[in-house]
Amino acid sequence: MSELKKTITPLYGMLTKTSDAEPVIVRLTQNRDPSSTDNLAYLVQKDEKNIPLGFDTYVVPDHCTETLPSLNNDKRVTYELPQSLSYLHEGDVIRINPRGGEISVIYRHHSPSNSLFLTEQCNSRCVMCSQPPKIQPDSELAEACLEAIPLIDPETEELGLTGGEPTLLDEKFFEILDACKRHLPNTAIHVLSNGRLFNYLSYAQKLAEIDHPDCVIGIPIYSDLAWEHDFCVQATGAYDQTIRGILNLARCGIRIELRVVIHSYSATRLLYLAEFITRNLPFVEHVALMGLEPIGFGKTNLDALWIDPVDYQADLEIAVSRLVEAGMNASIYNHQLCILPTHLWPFARQSISDWKNVYLPECEKCAFQDRCGGFFHSSMRKYSKSIKPIETVLPEHEIIL
Repeated sequence: MSELKKTITPLYGMLTKTSDAEPVIVRLTQNRDPSSTDNLAYLVQKDEKNIPLGFDTYVVPDHCTETLPSLNNDKRVTYELPQSLSYLHEGDVIRINPRGGEISVIYRHHSPSNSLFLTEQCNSRCVMCSQPPKIQPDSELAEACLEAIPLIDPETEELGLTGGEPTLLDEKFFEILDACKRHLPNTAIHVLSNGRLFNYLSYAQKLAEIDHPDCVIGIPIYSDLAWEHDFCVQATGAYDQTIRGILNLARCGIRIELRVVIHSYSATRLLYLAEFITRNLPFVEHVALMGLEPIGFGKTNLDALWIDPVDYQADLEIAVSRLVEAGMNASIYNHQLCILPTHLWPFARQSISDWKNVYLPECEKCAFQDRCGGFFHSSMRKYSKSIKPIETVLPEHEIIL
């Protein structure tokens, strides 16, 4: 298999264990004279002299380690970034765990792909889940998100809330969404949820009461048949709960996106699912037809889930056409342009988060690489047999991107 052209952007790293102090969440700054140093960590610059006093925390990139001795001599709380996280810069929000010798990146100021991870718990166990659920309590994740939200740039365009299943947090979920509304009033919020708890009308009503100005709930649906959807999510009765949840959200005026991950089980009913959506859920504002991410359970069950995307293109074409003819907004996520018919290219999005998005060496020869969504890093294990560079620029009348 071909070697990947570039590596992913790591969001975690290891630190030298320096103390038994509690974890801290800070925003990196290079402002030498801030009005307040609360929740700020000074990011040392290369060859910087006379590092300012007054900060509770100092972060030193690996290329600036010559400054460490002076900082340590001054007894300033200092952490040396691992080389893998040397890309961090002003405005990024990180969590430092001195006791565990860990650092995690919560928010990257210049990235369009920021999400807050609220919980690892889930009431489904999807056969293709990229983030397999865990049962142990993890309330510290939600608390960390609440602490981080006020540190995020209020001009951030979009922020995801994801898990696990965020709605399982109950009151804490609503508290997080309300914090987003207060601290990030100009930021669009996209919540990934299986929608099952919105089966309770009171839950949907409580979400509506927050009255967030720009919030969309993205909900997966895998078939028009209840038993087939329930099989995909490994939860009996989940389909009925999800459909009622979608209807309750619509009833409460909440914006909804549907997400369909295409694999060997869901591909067989793709046409019928598109028809079901147009007839029964025409009020949703977006339908995303998504390629498989082969990680987590998607990796564990890959042999059973795998279908070469080129083999379902005819059904994908008809499904998109049916949605568009019904006046619905449809997109194709996680697919490469070279396997899509050119008339589907206008629906293809560069949807893979930047920190796990890669391209193959053969993509360098492609005239459309800059417009193609590329691959998940985990796709190095398996990808379509039809991947090939498009070396000739197509006439403008053939394709509009």
